[in-house]
Amino acid sequence: MSFETYLQECPLIAILRGITPEETEAVCDVLYKNGIRLLEIPLNSPDALKSIAIAVRHTAGKMQVGAGTVLTVEDVRNVRAAGGEFIISPNTDTAVIAETKKLGMLSIPGFFTASEAFTAIHAGADYLKLFPAILGPGYVKDLKAVVKKPILAVGGVNAENLPEFMKVCLGAGIGSALYKAGKSLEALDRDAAAMVKAVK
Repeated sequence: MSFETYLQECPLIAILRGITPEETEAVCDVLYKNGIRLLEIPLNSPDALKSIAIAVRHTAGKMQVGAGTVLTVEDVRNVRAAGGEFIISPNTDTAVIAETKKLGMLSIPGFFTASEAFTAIHAGADYLKLFPAILGPGYVKDLKAVVKKPILAVGGVNAENLPEFMKVCLGAGIGSALYKAGKSLEALDRDAAAMVKAVK
């Protein structure tokens, strides 16, 4: 299944910042049970590449796994070697975008302004990640008058404002409102269910 197909099934990307290899399988299972199909493991998590490899193996054919906080060309290569299928960055770096596409992966760079959006599009980005999405859905609506690539909202998105974001975005990345290091599986299960309900 493609990233786009999974996004249509559930337009949420779970951002698992701080996850450890030991808890990766159990966290994947809770998210899958609730209908979430896309997983982002940020590279500033402990032993992130190992967690990515575990998640890729554990969820094969059921979910898609990528990396977040990808800042360098070397990071892109390491993620590819670990089996990751998409690259998400907090910034617009044309070298990172180019390497991502060269290795046959999906490119989702972060942007904040229209200028950054066009730089990312011209470099080959597949989707655009508005980060941080603190200016709200109205800002996305204004951007969409000129930016024709699909936009994902990340940063400041929660169960309360998610329905409004989904009117103007193709999807959203959910970080601390869904997962944070040390969170119990029961709490994750509850919050995942609330997030999925908010986009139904």
